Amino acid sequence: MPALSTDLVGLKGDPSPYSWDSKDTMLYACGVGARPYDDLEFLFEGKGPKVLPTFAVIGGMAGMGVLGKLEGINPMLILHGSEAITLHREIPATGKVTLEGELTELWDKGSAAVITIATTATDEQGPLFTASASIFARGSGGFGGERGPSTKGLNAPPERAPDHTISDETRIEQAAVYRLSGDRNPLHIDPEFAKVGGFETPILHGLCTYGFVGRAILKALCGNNPAAFKSFEARFTDVVYPGDTIITKLWVDGKEAIVQAETQKGNVVLSGAKATFS
Repeated sequence: MPALSTDLVGLKGDPSPYSWDSKDTMLYACGVGARPYDDLEFLFEGKGPKVLPTFAVIGGMAGMGVLGKLEGINPMLILHGSEAITLHREIPATGKVTLEGELTELWDKGSAAVITIATTATDEQGPLFTASASIFARGSGGFGGERGPSTKGLNAPPERAPDHTISDETRIEQAAVYRLSGDRNPLHIDPEFAKVGGFETPILHGLCTYGFVGRAILKALCGNNPAAFKSFEARFTDVVYPGDTIITKLWVDGKEAIVQAETQKGNVVLSGAKATFS
């Protein structure tokens, strides 16, 4: 395996097949808070079902095998720093794609490395979606690379009231449901493991929070039409506990919106965020 170096930017993983059906998309919708009967079109095959655009993150995580090609990365010390999705077309309820991940950024933060992997899903019609995840790999910095650009002030909310504010309560079983879509990290289900990680109780998956906010964007800006949802990027800045309320704030400018999410405690959990729509 190659040691960390900026020369690795552009490294690609092996193409891998990936498929899903409506059971997978409906389970994901339950995992990110969709409920009868307000979200019936995402939960009932008699209505399609429609697919939440943020379902792209599930395929994105499945395509991150290129991370395993890198030397000096301790899986126990990595944190999910940010996520971005671009929808090239509406995701169908049943699909079969080829996933290919590419290392697109590698920054040296001294005590850690920041690694961005972009995974593109391609079917017979061409690219379907691209999901980019930035990983904060603690203990993997100091390899002599550049620190990378500052994210300070990126997609900062304007000094005015948001155009939309959407509150959505998570359930105590939220992480238990979301993990069935693929992320089985015990940090999100086992109290003893959570305490080892420094948390009093299990925390919600960052991508579950991302899905809640994605649903809010879809409802407020796209009229719940997935074809109108084009992209969504965000940084994870704090944790959400099952049972917390996620409050999404949107500042709209044309076909873009600055996004910020916080809990009922006032903790900002997603920042530096932006969505585009048609």
